[in-house]
Amino acid sequence: MTTISENGISASYFETDHERVLEFSRDGRTAAVAQNIEGYGMLKVRDTPDSPEIERYYGFDMALDHAAELLGVKPSDLPIPDPADDMGM
Repeated sequence: MTTISENGISASYFETDHERVLEFSRDGRTAAVAQNIEGYGMLKVRDTPDSPEIERYYGFDMALDHAAELLGVKPSDLPIPDPADDMGM
C-alpha cells in the first residue's frame, strides 16, 4: 500500500487479487476508484473500496472528477500516489 496526504486529503493505493484501488478520504468522507488488476478497462467509482459502484468511466480524469465531487473538493486537490498514475484507458 502507498499512502500520501496533501490538501487535507489522504490517498491510498493498493491492489487486491482482482483490482487496483485508489481510495481517498477527507473529513470522514471517502471515495474510491477501482480498475481491474490487469490495468485496463473502465474505472469504477465507489463510496468505499467495498461498496457497490456508483458510476463507470473510461478516463482517469472523469473518475477523479466524480471522486472529488464525493469529497467536496476540486479534482486538482486530489493527491495521486505514483503507482496510480497510469490508471484509466
